[in-house]
Amino acid sequence: MIKIDEKISLKEQIALLRKCKDKDLDLNEELRKLGLTYDHLRYKNYAKGEVLFSEHKSIEDYKQRNHSIPAISFFSGAGGLDIGFDYAGFNNLASVEVNELFCETLKLNYPNHLVIGPPDFSGDVKDKEEIAKILKKSLGIKAPFEGVFHGGPPCQPFSIASNQRFAKEDDNFKRKGFSDKEKGNLLNDYLWFIKQFKPKVFLIENVPGLIEIDNGKGLYKSLEDLVKMGYKIAKPHVLNAADFGVPQKRLRLIIIGTRQGSNFEYPQINLSPTPCFDVFERPIFDNENHVTREHTAESILRYMELNYGQRDQLGRVDRLNPFLPSKTVIAGGTKGGGRSHLHPYSPRTLSVRESARLQTFPDNYVFVGPSARQFTQVGNAVPPLLAYRIAHEIYNQYYL
Repeated sequence: MIKIDEKISLKEQIALLRKCKDKDLDLNEELRKLGLTYDHLRYKNYAKGEVLFSEHKSIEDYKQRNHSIPAISFFSGAGGLDIGFDYAGFNNLASVEVNELFCETLKLNYPNHLVIGPPDFSGDVKDKEEIAKILKKSLGIKAPFEGVFHGGPPCQPFSIASNQRFAKEDDNFKRKGFSDKEKGNLLNDYLWFIKQFKPKVFLIENVPGLIEIDNGKGLYKSLEDLVKMGYKIAKPHVLNAADFGVPQKRLRLIIIGTRQGSNFEYPQINLSPTPCFDVFERPIFDNENHVTREHTAESILRYMELNYGQRDQLGRVDRLNPFLPSKTVIAGGTKGGGRSHLHPYSPRTLSVRESARLQTFPDNYVFVGPSARQFTQVGNAVPPLLAYRIAHEIYNQYYL
């Protein structure tokens, strides 16, 4: 990280930016000629703050365990839940994922891991019999399965943020929930696998809208059959990732069920939410996925005026406050890709790696594909550290 006293002066910066704007010069090229980067630029205001208390640890700070408890991942995405369960000592036998690019990321980071998805398989949970056959023949999975099933069915039908990307008059503006024929019933497809294989423990992860959209009626109706089968399902909890060591505000609905033992007790929250300053003060060096956007001089002139927490209305990006948890990392749409927030110390947007750190991905975890698609993978994921905290409690409560 470039320190404040290593940045160019405001006078030099404004002169350079105005020169580029007036003469229509490429700012990135002009910085390169001077031996500078965007990180040598500064905001006008560096307000001082204070972190009263922080329990922040990156997931690499937790010792990777090995309890050999088997687990199967559904709707795996880029692997947030997989990583958390991996660090908690579970043996992830397979990941089911329909997106081919996400599958490439999973295969790159877990070369010995069975990925049930394109191009070898469909990876679509609606193809239930096909996936069940693979689990039985390739892995020898049979009921009752003594491990864990974990997964987060696509949340767009229940998400406020996802649907508000559309105009109010657009049919997509309102959350469709369970009435979404394409994605609203994927939860029930996932529950089909639980009924078939009877895992000892299952986890469902989603946006809070899954239980808010109809006061939980659709969700509880979907879970009725599992209760009749003898599963004890803990009351669904909405967890804020910032309360569990993640340097980011991110609300996720978590549901845990077990066919053996008592109701799940959710992990204890930290004394205070985790600020994001450590993410930006740790050196980043030459990590993979750390490519920053080449902003125009005009954009930098706007960004540099912002205080901590303020939004640039034109670009719809926010300058992060390092003394607070980051705002939620955004996935974006399936076609356009995600967009990042503004770095707290340099007037530029974050790289994929910086966003991945806010999500608590390990630095050695690599995302493949175009930058926009990398942002989508990072933004869609469950923070691995949150997944670890939950998985660690699952082990302690049901497998010790």
